[in-house]
Amino acid sequence: MMNKDLNTIEKNIPMTYVGEKIKTYLKESLDLSSRFLRNAALSKRIQINGKVVKLDYILREGDVLKISLVAKESQDITPENIPLDIVYEDEALLVVNKSPHMVVHPTKSYTSGTLSNAVMYHYQSKGEKTIIRLVSRLDMNTSGLLVLAKNQFVHAKISKDMKEETYDKYYVAIVAGSFPKDMTLMDFPIYRDPEEPYRRVVDPRGQQSLTKVQVLDEKNGYSVLLLQLLTGRTHQIRVHLSHLGYPILGDELYDGDLSLLSRQALHAVKLSFHHPVTDEKITVCANLPEDLSKVLEDLSLVIPPVEALPSLP
Repeated sequence: MMNKDLNTIEKNIPMTYVGEKIKTYLKESLDLSSRFLRNAALSKRIQINGKVVKLDYILREGDVLKISLVAKESQDITPENIPLDIVYEDEALLVVNKSPHMVVHPTKSYTSGTLSNAVMYHYQSKGEKTIIRLVSRLDMNTSGLLVLAKNQFVHAKISKDMKEETYDKYYVAIVAGSFPKDMTLMDFPIYRDPEEPYRRVVDPRGQQSLTKVQVLDEKNGYSVLLLQLLTGRTHQIRVHLSHLGYPILGDELYDGDLSLLSRQALHAVKLSFHHPVTDEKITVCANLPEDLSKVLEDLSLVIPPVEALPSLP
């Protein structure tokens, strides 16, 4: 059974694990990492029949497991009262629609005003004692959906789902050129540029990188595309499109036209994944921000409402 409290997991131990160590059950049945289990055991968050147990506890018939997913943690990120566009939230995770021109996490160059500063303020205002756990990141000038996990278990579970392709992430991009409608997959290895380490290039020495693509509209030498990441390489969509000769508008790093937009016309528009605690299928969407909507209007390009965007085969 799964407790309605998303911060705990409760399970009746199946007969097949009677006589086994609880560590074996937790790793094999619940897919919990060794690191999470060590931390949970040290902080006495693993219980059998209401009593704290260690990882070498031998399971018995009728045992009921309860494990708390939340640990006491701290993080040196200053909370700042910055507006957040929250798309979905529960006790386990937070999904936000990030604005363009916003850094995700504090750096030496951006010590404040980041998404993480805003999220930390949001957590503290709700009395939630959690740290910033980004499941994925977006470049400063890419807008759209980001998922944050509220505990270590949730972070590990969603991160694993991403690698196993049970986590669908869709983008909308506006590019220069009439993108070929018969191209549905971009399969080009991506490698760090030896001369400019921040850039990435298509190079046979790189990692396999796969991006599904569909043309949503095309007019007058411009195209608006729907893209789905099958792998998660740095700048993957930007590199693939630039390599093919269809750079994203406003993408200065990858030779995009800056006359219509001062940042890359790239927006994380839709996410679909299984909830890491309840296993419920969750799909969230984020409307395009004003700057991208204006470019589409100026170019007479039209896309369906974000909720009606197709899934790519």
